[in-house]
Amino acid sequence: MSQFNIHSIAQAPVAARSLLEGAQQKFGFIPNLLGSFAESPATLQAYLELGALMGKTALTPVEQQVVLLAASAENHCTYCVAAHSVIAKQMVKADAAIVDALRELQPLPDRKLEALAVFTRAVVKQRGHVDGKALDDFIGAGYNRAQVLDVVLGVTMKTLSNYANHIMHTPLDVQFQAQAWDAPSQCNKQCA
Repeated sequence: MSQFNIHSIAQAPVAARSLLEGAQQKFGFIPNLLGSFAESPATLQAYLELGALMGKTALTPVEQQVVLLAASAENHCTYCVAAHSVIAKQMVKADAAIVDALRELQPLPDRKLEALAVFTRAVVKQRGHVDGKALDDFIGAGYNRAQVLDVVLGVTMKTLSNYANHIMHTPLDVQFQAQAWDAPSQCNKQCA
């Protein structure tokens, strides 16, 4: 049970209301994560701004979702994996096989995207202390140094939401229920 409220626009702190209105326009509803973040308007603003900055990176929309899903699965964030599965499949039109592989911690059917997922997981697991081989493999797959930092930005964004979701026990929105997720058994052993 959460000790956090999910704020509507009307009941949110004044500084969060316009941010929630923007989310309502973008998604057609206010995701529970954002309604919960409204408790701290600065945190809500930071998350939304990180998302906007992620959209300006050198990563394609599909690559952005690979980063966000890989980080969320590695952090065992059931809310974010479900939400980004819907976003990836419905809004970004990512191949379902890619999304499903990320959700199951399986190799991706695309070599370059697999390198992106592996590198993202390494950044999360190793808390940024990524060894030369992982970095070399990422660059060798066709990514550049700017995209290394783009991955770090995505991991930063997901660290904020993944950790907050763990603390807040954010309930999954009905809009994301079709993609509800629990970590595969290998993650339950490896991600703990």
